[in-house]
Amino acid sequence: MTTVVFRAGCPDCGGRFRLDSDALRLAIGGSSKTTFYAFTCPDCGASVRKPAGERIVELLTGGGVRTMRLHTG
Repeated sequence: MTTVVFRAGCPDCGGRFRLDSDALRLAIGGSSKTTFYAFTCPDCGASVRKPAGERIVELLTGGGVRTMRLHTG
């Protein structure tokens, strides 16, 4: 199986890098405010969380990123 690689950047250290799908996590909530992807910066070790719109969700799920659905109530 081919590994999908995504480009990412760290807002803490400014690093730019490529991450494979295993390094990313996607959380899908009930709204755009609660839908995000997360990863650990390979340069500085910071936990990074960024919002994920429809297109990002589509790309990440299509690329095999592990996804969890957040339930409310």
